[in-house]
Amino acid sequence: MRKSSLRRACAVLAATTSLALALTACGGGTSKDDVKEEGASNAAAGKADPNAATKKGLTVGFLPKAVNNPYFTSADKGGEKALTELGSKYKEVGTSSATDTSGQVSYVNTLTQQQVDAMAVSAQDPGALCTALKQAMKNGVKVVTYDSDTKADCRNAFVSQASAEALGRTEVQLLAEQIGYKGEIAILSAAQTATNQNTWIDFMKDELKDPKYKDMKLVKVAYGNDDAQQSFQQTQGLLQENPKLAGIISPTTVGIKAAAQYLSGSKYKGKVKLTGLGTPNDMRKYVKNGTVEAFELWDPAKLGELAARTAVALSSGQITGKEGETFKAGGMGTFTIGKDGVIDLGKPTVFDKKNIDQFDF
Repeated sequence: MRKSSLRRACAVLAATTSLALALTACGGGTSKDDVKEEGASNAAAGKADPNAATKKGLTVGFLPKAVNNPYFTSADKGGEKALTELGSKYKEVGTSSATDTSGQVSYVNTLTQQQVDAMAVSAQDPGALCTALKQAMKNGVKVVTYDSDTKADCRNAFVSQASAEALGRTEVQLLAEQIGYKGEIAILSAAQTATNQNTWIDFMKDELKDPKYKDMKLVKVAYGNDDAQQSFQQTQGLLQENPKLAGIISPTTVGIKAAAQYLSGSKYKGKVKLTGLGTPNDMRKYVKNGTVEAFELWDPAKLGELAARTAVALSSGQITGKEGETFKAGGMGTFTIGKDGVIDLGKPTVFDKKNIDQFDF
């Protein structure tokens, strides 16, 4: 009897232990509200020590919107270079489509399971990655978003290309100067869910409310999903549907290149103005052949570098992501964290015939 009782007791203990482990693995012992609270509080957990030593031997995973996008290739190479300099390891994962949100979620989970020290993510959707990112933070992974943000409580810090307001307003200003503040205009964006694109477009629309743009009218916002062929077709469609179109703003490197390609081989070359965000290497021939007068962008390699340095600073305890904290980013200088954990890279650069050959990215 005693042996039988002992066996039953062990069985009960084993079953209880297995259940507890299963609940832990599935998150069954934690409610959604608990996860949200723990994930959100993680962003500001602990106290920053700006004088803390920079840790070496860290692993930082980069998850761009799309791995086959030249813009992100340049950005992530900047991150890799910085991590090598800092004595840490770089790895890149990601989908080949800029609209594969479920794929991004899977890669966040993969990086978490691989126990990286930090990850730098350019989010395809502001909310879709949140559950996975909060779980990553709960597991001790520092989360930096760059280029395109999530909700503020889903990461520790966001490295912004520049002030979202400055980008949105300056693109309208650039186009207005080119079309003489008169005529119909359109916007060729990336995906409808792209956080950064939508924020910039909101500021574009607000800028257009200024009385000086009274003779300009936004007739359509089109979406090319950061795909060259789709963006090319959307440009063609915009011009067919709006024969009086005077200009197009494309705040995406894939979109502006595709639009320039279409315009340069059409009767609209030099007549319909095009500006937005592009890389000098992509746009050089279109500036020189008269298709595009001027466009703007930041240095994507610098954006990736700052994302990497921010990730290392977070992992080293030099910052926590709280507003007002400062940290040194190597030769890039000192940066201050703004509201909601946002770090601005700086002002965008305008490229035209006069200066475009000075840049190689």
